[in-house]
Amino acid sequence: MTITLTAQPLTKQAFAPYGTVIEPYDDHQQTDKNTFVINNGYATRHHRIAEVFTDGGNAGLSIFVAKPRTVPIALSVMEYHPLGSQAFFSMNGLDYVVVVAKAGDAPKSADDLAVFYAKSYQGVQYDAGVWHHPLLALEKECAFLVVDRVGGEGNNCIEVNISDWNVVIEI
Repeated sequence: MTITLTAQPLTKQAFAPYGTVIEPYDDHQQTDKNTFVINNGYATRHHRIAEVFTDGGNAGLSIFVAKPRTVPIALSVMEYHPLGSQAFFSMNGLDYVVVVAKAGDAPKSADDLAVFYAKSYQGVQYDAGVWHHPLLALEKECAFLVVDRVGGEGNNCIEVNISDWNVVIEI
């Protein structure tokens, strides 16, 4: 039997248990502390939208190039990074799908998963320990700017195979 999950829109509030949505602050969140004009009035800084956590190692910038998935998308593996946060932002102006489960024990079933549809202008940062599926690009190959822990000691990627759950994502 196949279980079908439908992606919900990615919002800051809905994603909060898993990490941070990376996008400009909206009008309701603007304060002198986190949004201010810079560069002689030619830019607005949306300051400290997310913070990189690294337990040992350094924060690194990488580019991951993800192959597109065919809808419905069959899920295969969940992973988490115990030693640091991990952020993704589409560099090609393409929408994508995010699948997460709360930090802690490995997800046991599709009921433990949350699925979000991320718009091209939204990035995500997973908190350390949050379970997530590898990148799910849509339409065509997509490059993602990734900020995460690089170097240091210890295993920072734990995976669990979920392909036998027969879970697919619809958009």
